[in-house]
Amino acid sequence: MNNNDILRSIRYTFDFGDDQMIRLFEYGGRTTNREEVSNWLKKDDDEAFKPIYDVDLAAFLNGLIVKNRGKKDGQDPVAEKSLNNNKVFRKLKIALELKDEDILQILDEADFRFSKHELSAIFRKPTQSQYRVCKDQVLRYFLRGLQVKFRPN
Repeated sequence: MNNNDILRSIRYTFDFGDDQMIRLFEYGGRTTNREEVSNWLKKDDDEAFKPIYDVDLAAFLNGLIVKNRGKKDGQDPVAEKSLNNNKVFRKLKIALELKDEDILQILDEADFRFSKHELSAIFRKPTQSQYRVCKDQVLRYFLRGLQVKFRPN
């Protein structure tokens, strides 16, 4: 999945307005403006479309964590320079304070069957032998399941 699709999906799921989006970026340590956010949210075929880079999406996800869970004492969130589906999935899990059972239920609501073992492999460190790469399909179904859960209409 590309970063713009992830950003659009999260915005739609939680019905964030432009001001809320800007605030989330600021919580994550990234200053932005309405025009930049708007360009990131446009469809790929729009001439004003701008791709959002990993570091910017990481700042947004860190801001979502700060908004929902609070800021860690003495630490400002640092946005990673590179993201993959595993890191995005983990940040969403942390931000929404989800347990494995919650995630499996969300995936089930999107009609996607996934085992607890497969899920734990996604959240392992890349150096562990049981680590598995989170494929686009899994992240896409998870985001769709979040929409069913948080925006059922």
